[in-house]
Amino acid sequence: MRAESNTSRRGAITGSALGAVGVLAFSMSLPATRVAVGDLDPWVVAFGRAVGAAGLAALYLWARRVPWPSAGQCRRLLVVAAGVVVGFPLFTSLALTASTAAHGAVVIAVLPGLTAVFAVLRARERPPTLFWVASGAGVVAVLIFTTVGSGASAAPAVADLFLLAAVVLCALGYAEGGALARELGGANTICWALVLSAPATVAITAVAAVRTPPHAGPVAWLGFAYLTAVSMFLGFFAWYAGLARGGVARVGQLQLAQPLLTLGWSALLLGEGVTPAAVAAALLVLLCVALTQRIRAARVVPPAGENRRPSHVPTAPGPDPRRSAAQR
Repeated sequence: MRAESNTSRRGAITGSALGAVGVLAFSMSLPATRVAVGDLDPWVVAFGRAVGAAGLAALYLWARRVPWPSAGQCRRLLVVAAGVVVGFPLFTSLALTASTAAHGAVVIAVLPGLTAVFAVLRARERPPTLFWVASGAGVVAVLIFTTVGSGASAAPAVADLFLLAAVVLCALGYAEGGALARELGGANTICWALVLSAPATVAITAVAAVRTPPHAGPVAWLGFAYLTAVSMFLGFFAWYAGLARGGVARVGQLQLAQPLLTLGWSALLLGEGVTPAAVAAALLVLLCVALTQRIRAARVVPPAGENRRPSHVPTAPGPDPRRSAAQR
């Protein structure tokens, strides 16, 4: 019992450490996207980085001789791809042509709460009413901020809709990918999602590149390279592995730091102004999300089979049938 407890504690610590690495990697995604779409077509940025990451993923899977996933796993991988390979990159790229990365960071702040919602729905848990109240309060805070921040201009309002769509799809991809990583592993999960979606991402990138031939300076290409190698590839190695080892609910709390990190990167690298209202809105949203995470953590019902004895742990030997027969 003590050994099992120590193993569980080490797994939780490892999961948190891996999750923190993933959050740090993702915190640069919005500033890098903002830089890239300054010179490149947003469709090229959104799907081109998936094409580059798919090439890296194919090399990884080939070098590791990873077997193909099952048909059921492939269907779940398509859900992951719809969220984190297609949905989030596309809608954030479109949004950041008209919005700043700092503004986007505040809208993205609801991502942990929505990730918890999708984890709850997937695990069929029944959290208390306060969970939904806190989650709804976070969404309302974001909507108020985006409404006030957009002012009379129509462009930022459209950008906010793109950002909210990106958050919903990303949360779905996080929750499904974190659960699937328990079966495939964190690296294999994102790699297969990239490879399975490659036919679509390659075709769309080719059409976008022909329509708008890419011409950009070194800074834009540097941002694109970061999105390809880190945001779309290496960051998910750590993130999905962390979700699988530490749990979606527990490790997902680390996302609370991501909006503030993004605000810091936006000010440091892009010189974007971070207003007190933006910081206050971010902190309010983080408070609501933290409450949803704590409530959910207190009411978690592990999925069926999660607490079963691992297959490698020997079980106590049963009675010898021959001896029992002799005794009878």
